[in-house]
Amino acid sequence: METGIIDGKLIASAIHVETKQEVADLKANHNLQPGLAVVLVGEDPASKVYVGMKVKKSAELGIFSKKHLLSKDSTQDQVLAVVNELNDNPEIHGILVQSPPPPQIDEAEIVRAIKPEKDVDCFHPVNVGKMLLGEEDGFLPCTPHGIMMLLERSGVDPSGKHAVVIGRSNIVGKPMMALLIQKAKGANATVTVCHSRTANIADYTKQADILIAAIGKPEFVTADMVKDGAVVIDVGINRVDDATRERGYRLVGDVAFDEVSKKCSLITPVPGGVGPMTIAMLMHNAVKACKLQNNI
Repeated sequence: METGIIDGKLIASAIHVETKQEVADLKANHNLQPGLAVVLVGEDPASKVYVGMKVKKSAELGIFSKKHLLSKDSTQDQVLAVVNELNDNPEIHGILVQSPPPPQIDEAEIVRAIKPEKDVDCFHPVNVGKMLLGEEDGFLPCTPHGIMMLLERSGVDPSGKHAVVIGRSNIVGKPMMALLIQKAKGANATVTVCHSRTANIADYTKQADILIAAIGKPEFVTADMVKDGAVVIDVGINRVDDATRERGYRLVGDVAFDEVSKKCSLITPVPGGVGPMTIAMLMHNAVKACKLQNNI
């Protein structure tokens, strides 16, 4: 079987072109510039990289961005004060607080403090509820929405198919289920969610027409767990030791790519699959936030 690679970089690039045009149209026709604020508490190296990527991409697309760097010793009240300031700033249409924060910060309270209309990560209960109901005046979470776009732009229609999601996180697994099961174009799948307490996971994954792995375990999904011809979406990104590499490690997904790719019809690589789509959909949400807040 010839396996196709779903190129997340290529698809994300196409979406960025569309987003950049939307930003230009907003400026030309409404004298508006979408604004995105990113709040980082502490100096976690990975978080700093992610924040830098988001700020850089905002600039490339013409989105105004504001970065707030707070010390790792910041208090809950200090973080809330920044969020409240951004809530009241008309130049800022989207707010995200980079996760995870230091242990003294109650992340749930911070998320709930962000105005729902500026919650471009779709973590606020109001937006989660709108997503479940299929309402269009909220936001969709960036990674699951990115996966839906990967499927759509790769010609994969989930309607009537059995989709199996491995993982039940609030960031990927649960919203992925919600989007796939919607009564809407590009959805209408029958969805099974597996997790760490699921007995005999392979019994379910072998039934999947579309298999989405988001469990955070390196190369967890092996060829014997995958149905011939399945579409496999690998959300994981894990470091594993590799003495042959100059940096001493390599990045792998939650899927054993080399063996699974010989069995499926389409598969996302790691890196270069789902990852680029997360930022693409964040930028999309920032523009949508600007439009919603200005009744456009």
